Amino acid sequence: MILGYNKRSILSSRSISVGLTQPFDCNYIDGLQEQLLVIQESELDANLFEQLLGMGFRRNGSSIYKPRCPSCQACQSIRVDVGQFKVSKRQKRTLKNNQDLTWKVTHERTAAHYQLYEQYIIGRHFDGPMYPPSESQFNDFLACQWLPDTFIEVYDQQKLIGVAVTDMMTHSMSAIYSYFDPEYAKRSLGSYMILLQCQLAQQKHKQFLYLGYQIDENRKMNYKRLYRPYQILTAQGWQHIEKEPML
Repeated sequence: MILGYNKRSILSSRSISVGLTQPFDCNYIDGLQEQLLVIQESELDANLFEQLLGMGFRRNGSSIYKPRCPSCQACQSIRVDVGQFKVSKRQKRTLKNNQDLTWKVTHERTAAHYQLYEQYIIGRHFDGPMYPPSESQFNDFLACQWLPDTFIEVYDQQKLIGVAVTDMMTHSMSAIYSYFDPEYAKRSLGSYMILLQCQLAQQKHKQFLYLGYQIDENRKMNYKRLYRPYQILTAQGWQHIEKEPML
């Protein structure tokens, strides 16, 4: 539930309406409460979204949000400068181990996408907030009314084994969600699909690939720091990080 909204000049070019959700249990850090700043605009588009990405916002379905927790600032927006991205030794092994796979980009959502998503949630996240999966949940979470769908499909011969949902803007891409066949867990397909998005962003001459929020207190989220150099959004702006040892 949105507590209320008002017009705020969070962009230099226009004022937009924002609202604040009521507190709810945080999905990432046990024992904490979470609040979200939510964009309350009827006319949204890729250009506005790209500006908001640069300010730390994300999207869930057609909604644009940003954590605004009064007692916690653990969620830090993270993005990869794809022009400077360097593949680590571990990532080279991941690419080599999956060189027998094929992939393609499509803008058409299919029944096979949901079927694989259902397999993934049941097999990998049966103890999480997205269980049990449903088709309406899938559509509400991933589909966007004001931005075309973009899917990276990964195949083992003719079998669909992985899907990365990504957003394509003028200057950047945003990794929304990736999921895969649990039987292929040993192939590190989550990492592989981020590498594919980096590769696609380079091919499309994009500057950044946004990876969402880095949460140091949640070990499951620390994989995002493995794509270097990366940038973290701080109170002083985007901070460039590349001195951590390559893994």
